Amino acid sequence: MELSAEGLELIKRSEGFRSQVYRDVAGIPTIGYGHRVKPGESFPGGVEEAQATAILSSDVGEAEQAVTRLVKVALTQGQFDALVDFCFNLGAGRLAGSTLLRELNAGCYAAAAQQLLAWDHAAGEVNVGLKARREAELQLWSGGQVATQTAAA
Repeated sequence: MELSAEGLELIKRSEGFRSQVYRDVAGIPTIGYGHRVKPGESFPGGVEEAQATAILSSDVGEAEQAVTRLVKVALTQGQFDALVDFCFNLGAGRLAGSTLLRELNAGCYAAAAQQLLAWDHAAGEVNVGLKARREAELQLWSGGQVATQTAAA
């Protein structure tokens, strides 16, 4: 499965484009469309949008592979897109150790969807941008409809 155009648009909209290195809300050096600058990478002159798009494509590929590796149940395109955005934003390690993944792999899709909303903090406080991003992921997950938790019969 690959990230859809709608999923890519969410990443681009959430990250925004920055041609120069900046520190994200977690203090990590970042450039382009949310690319975390890796050891050995240098962007002294910044990046043009075309270069940032190429870097984004590579970063998205890594997030797609992580979701494919970690998730053991069938996903809809919207669920896959939401999880790729989550991994792109927070990293595969956060997904790997999450209640979200445990619920999902246990087949508890609604509970997993609600877990997305728990990941809206930065530096111990609710971050408005992260809250909006998690809500957008939930919208993708549920195919445009906000998922509701259902009680087990």
